[in-house]
This record gives sequence, structure tokens and C-alpha cells, in this order.
Amino acid sequence: MSVPENSSVAPTHRVRVLHFVTGGFSGATQVAVDLCLASLAGSRIEPMLVLRRKRNTDAARVQALRERGLRVVVLPGWSHLATIWALRRLCVEWRPAVLMAHGFPEHLIGRWAGLWAKVPALAQVEHNSRERYSVWRAAQSRWLSRYTAKLVGVSEGVRRRLVQMGLPEAKTLAIPNGVKLERFEAAAQQDFTQRAPGLVMSARFARQKDHLTLIRALHLLGQQGLRPKLFLAGAGKASYRQAAERLVSELGLGAQVEFLGHYAQMPQLLMSQQICVLSTHYEGMPLALVEGMAAGCACVASLVPGVEGLLDAERTGLLVPEGDAAALAEALARLLRDPRFAAALGAAAREQALREHGVALMTQRYEDLLLSL
Repeated sequence: MSVPENSSVAPTHRVRVLHFVTGGFSGATQVAVDLCLASLAGSRIEPMLVLRRKRNTDAARVQALRERGLRVVVLPGWSHLATIWALRRLCVEWRPAVLMAHGFPEHLIGRWAGLWAKVPALAQVEHNSRERYSVWRAAQSRWLSRYTAKLVGVSEGVRRRLVQMGLPEAKTLAIPNGVKLERFEAAAQQDFTQRAPGLVMSARFARQKDHLTLIRALHLLGQQGLRPKLFLAGAGKASYRQAAERLVSELGLGAQVEFLGHYAQMPQLLMSQQICVLSTHYEGMPLALVEGMAAGCACVASLVPGVEGLLDAERTGLLVPEGDAAALAEALARLLRDPRFAAALGAAAREQALREHGVALMTQRYEDLLLSL
């Protein structure tokens, strides 16, 4: 397998780092992309992005990254063994100093290939607090941890989950995800009260997310005389979206709810509305919620691992029990009826995002870690 050539050739003194992640362009993929692009612009690390092909791997997005000068390789994804074999060959050819494997099950696949190719340092990044670990895969994870230099959780809650799984705590650390804060600069000049009193939830339609509870909460708000618009942004699995569309129809909410699909102008949408919602069953470190904070929205989210510790209840947002439509409706009603309180939450959330959740800080932490290996 040949390594794609680019017009910009990195200096030989850079440390070669291979980031391996799903080609589904999930949150984990976005973090890996951000790290690679930051390294490409810097002088310390020579990055390569390696994607495991999925049915929804977007060839246009891959090409756009290559046009920015990033080396991107898409490996076969039809079986784990095929991916391991191809990744091992690539590592032998390119000879990275560090292989950083992102997400599940890619962190298992990637580290098996890295071990086989004798990559000097392996690192795992766990992007979620709840993954589908079978007994066999959990055993693999514990065994591979012996040969892994660092185990990164994208939040403190995820790091604690790694320890609970029996992985060596001394090797774990938390590096919170970050977003591109410059996309939300306009929020500093906005008057919160001039925004529309609408709700935005940006999340793919998947088992992990809980759109149905939010839709039921919207119905309960209507019984109180509150009828805000709800914008649902995100693609995902058709069956989950169809279930949400059916519930909207059954509850007579068609005039209030807009299904936007993949939406390219999320910063503008968030900064045009007052409230950002994340109704979910579990998270790692939800970038969509961080974007809502950076946009200065009043944020409401389910109290689950990954969210816990990100929002400070009653100061930077409101937290409600998982799957509780009545509690979610009550929290949303507070914000809709008290714009001054909502504005205060939004301002505090934005301040926290600017201070703690920028891509620049995240990439600096990862680069320091990678060079230390």
C-alpha cells in the first residue's frame, strides 16, 4: 500500500504520528481531524489520518482534507482482520513513532496492528462513556493496555470509566474535547434578548441520543401555553429519525419541529436561538453541547456521564434526569419564562467554553502528550 503524496513535504525532524479512527465522520473523527490539521500547521508533528472505511464514508470530505495538504488513507473496513492487515502494512511502510487509535472498536484494531508492526508507542483515545464491550473485547482492552503508553478519556467521566473497566489508572488521563471558538465570535456582540426563543438540538439520530424525550417535553410545554420552535440538526440512522418524525406527527407538533439533517451552518443557527438542548442516554464529551456553550446559548442537558462535569448546574446550564420528559419540560419552561436567567446561564457557559474548550488548548495538550511518548 502506497502512502499518498502531497505537495507540502514535512521536515524530517518532525515526529510522525498516525491517527487511526472510523471513517464515519463521527465526533471521534472530527477530533482526529482537528488534531491532524493543527499538527500540519505546526512544526513539531508530521500527521497522517487513517480512516476505516464505512458505508457512509464521505469521499468529498476525504478529498477536501487531502486538498488541505493532509495525508489521508482509507483502509478496507469489511472485516476487522482486513483492516488490521492493511494498517499493519501501512505502519511498516510509513514507520510512525506513535499510533493514536481513536474510539471503539478502532482502538482495539489499531493497537493490534501497531503491535504487529512494532510501532514504538501506542495510545488509545476513548470517546464515549458507554461502548458495546463484550467480555472478549473488554479482555482484549485490558491485555492491550499493558503495551499502551497512554489511555486518554475525552472527559473526566470517560477517564473514570476506563479505570472502572480494570485498565491501569496510572496510564490514564483526561483531555477534554474542544471546538473552533472563532466560529462563535459574533456571540460576543449579540443581545441575548434579540434571539428567537427557540430550541436547538444538534445530534445524529442514533440509539445513544434521546430525541423522543425532547419531543415529548415539547408536547408538555404546549400544555402550559409555551410553543417554541425546535430545530433538530443531524443525520444518522433513518429508522431513528423516522421514529422521531412519527412521534412529532402523533403529538401534532409538525408546525413547531424542523428536521434539518446535516446542517453546515450550526454556529449561525445556535447564535440565532436562545436555548441549546442535549437529550441523550450517554456521552463522552459532547462537542454539540460545547458549541452551544460557545454560542452563548442557555444549555439544558441530560445528567449522564460525559455531560456531568461539563455543565455546572444552575450556573452554566441546567441538568435533568435521563429520559424524564416532565423534568426536561420544566427546565425549558424556566428558561422560556425567564429570559434574564437564561441570558445569565448563556453568558457563563460561553465564558467557560472560551476558557476551557478551545481546539487550540485541546491540540496543545495532545501534542505535548504525543511528544512525551
